[in-house]
Parts: sequence; C-alpha cells; structure tokens
Amino acid sequence: MKRVLLCLTACVFFIACNDDKTKTADAVVDKSATPADKPPADLPYTATYSSSWNQDVSDADLKMVLTTYKNWSDGNISELAKGMADTVTVEMATGTRITKSNADLMKIWSTNRDSLSSVRIEMGGWNKMHSTDKNTSFVVTWYKEYDTYKDGKIDSADYHDINQIMNGKISWYSTYKRALK
Repeated sequence: MKRVLLCLTACVFFIACNDDKTKTADAVVDKSATPADKPPADLPYTATYSSSWNQDVSDADLKMVLTTYKNWSDGNISELAKGMADTVTVEMATGTRITKSNADLMKIWSTNRDSLSSVRIEMGGWNKMHSTDKNTSFVVTWYKEYDTYKDGKIDSADYHDINQIMNGKISWYSTYKRALK
C-alpha cells in the first residue's frame, strides 16, 4: 500500500510540474502575439509621419551627431562641417527655415559662433530613432547651452534638437529653444 501511495504521489507531482511548465510556455507565446511596436487601435490620433520606430541607428552616426555639438562648443566650424551633408535644411527656433549648401551654412554659423567668446553645452540626453516604414534615421538631443558673448552678455537656454541622418551626415536639423530663467 505504501508503494502504491508513493508511486501515485510521485506521478501527481510529476504531472503537476509538467503542467506548470506548459502553462508558462503558453503564457509566453500569448504575450509575444501582440508586438510591442504596434500602437493600440484606440489612440485618439494617427501619426502623419510614422508610428513605427526602433533604435536601429548606428553608434557611428550617434557619435557623428554628438561630435558636431562638441565642434560647435569648441568653435571648430571646419570639423563641424564634416558632419553635415552637402545640402542641409535647418529649422531654427525662431521659425526660420533655410536650405543651404554646406559651405553657405558654415559661413552663417561661423559668423554666429565668432560673436561668442565661449559656448558650454551640458548634454542631458539623446535618443536614436529609426522610422521603419520611412527608412529614415534621427538622433534627438536634449541639452542646456550657455553662450557667452564677447561683450560679456550670457545667454542660456534649454534645447531640443532633431538631427536627420542620411548617408552618415546630418541632412536636416531642427532646433527648439526655451530660455533658462
């Protein structure tokens, strides 16, 4: 009798353990049935550009973008130019939109940078974003910039920039500015 009871207990234990594993595996399959990048169907808006994003932007492109900020801070416009495409569209915080050749844009930026005795950037963060349905890559940045003019005036602001990358260069740049108090 003891042997029968022992065998019966062992069988029940074995079946119970196998049943939990099956339930766990089924639960994992059920969770993967809803992709993370698919937006819920009941959102109040539909994205006009894209709602399908991942972070498939190379570290080399991220470094290139961040290096352009360092070059601006250091006043090294010739190196900054290496990170920009042959033609660049720039949307300024003022609402001005320009499309210029790399050389013409560097002339404008050189004049602006030459009015400053120093620039200090505190990079708060960045995000690599790749639109899977548009096949375009962006690096979005958030930072504080402290500009000291040659006359001693200091201008400081929070910035949020969007850098579109094509063929390893910035082809579109949009900046948003909020003055620090």
